[in-house]
Amino acid sequence: MLQQYDERNAGIRYWVNGELLHRDQPGLSPFDSVVQGGDAVWEGLRVYRGAIFGLTEHLARLRRSALALGFTDIPADGVLVSAITETLQANEMTDGVHIRLTLTRGVKVTSGMDPRLNRSGLTLIVLAEHKAPVYDTTGLRLATSSFRRPAPDVLDPKIHHNNLLNSILAKIEANAAGADDALMLDQRGFVAETNATHLFAVIGDALVTPTTAACPEGITRQTVLDLAAAHAIPAVVRDVSLTEMYAADEVFCTGTMGEIAAVTVIDGRPIGGGEVGPLTSRIAKLYQEYAATHGVRLL
Repeated sequence: MLQQYDERNAGIRYWVNGELLHRDQPGLSPFDSVVQGGDAVWEGLRVYRGAIFGLTEHLARLRRSALALGFTDIPADGVLVSAITETLQANEMTDGVHIRLTLTRGVKVTSGMDPRLNRSGLTLIVLAEHKAPVYDTTGLRLATSSFRRPAPDVLDPKIHHNNLLNSILAKIEANAAGADDALMLDQRGFVAETNATHLFAVIGDALVTPTTAACPEGITRQTVLDLAAAHAIPAVVRDVSLTEMYAADEVFCTGTMGEIAAVTVIDGRPIGGGEVGPLTSRIAKLYQEYAATHGVRLL
């Protein structure tokens, strides 16, 4: 599964601290903390018919992550929303759009990892692209990675940070294995998530999903749990072993960029009947309808 370039994005403009720049125009200093050490936090947002689903929750997670990293003078939500709105308007985007919202520690006076070298304030970046959900809806192939999700005492997954090498290394392994994405375990050997999304299994008539002990608190994941409760679909959050995933009736992954996508093969083993299952299809439809009608309208 390889994302495809969309020609509509050839002339997009992105936002950096109040300035809108063409995608080919450099806008970040080599002294910015995101360049120096991935010292930044980010959120992925999706636009449906002029509204952003889960905007409040995403901004709250961004703020929690920034506070955990000791960022100061974090922009108010209104400032962030204004920057997002101006970027969408500048690109005439209203639907089928994915936004990458990034907040860095800012520009350093000289190279180095010490945050005391940051004296210019934070850097806010808004990148919006025309982008449909990125996963093949006919079923994904996963391969279990040798790279584990780190424990909170190594790098807390509750910080939605820009240091993505753990995920990238796992993705490289998945590519080499001919899989679409990597399934990643935690330090104890239980399923955590994929390199980019959360995971659900259908076991019997119930949804089962791993805890967030070794992965971020996903907005899409929580929406699925809320929708399950609203539609009398049993759902359990607990430790899940890889063996349980192999034996599940259905498996699917969740995320803002890809919404709901079925997983039909893990480590060469067909899941269930090896095709998109009925509960996965039902959840995907419920989510798409809900996300498209419950966003915060900006345009």
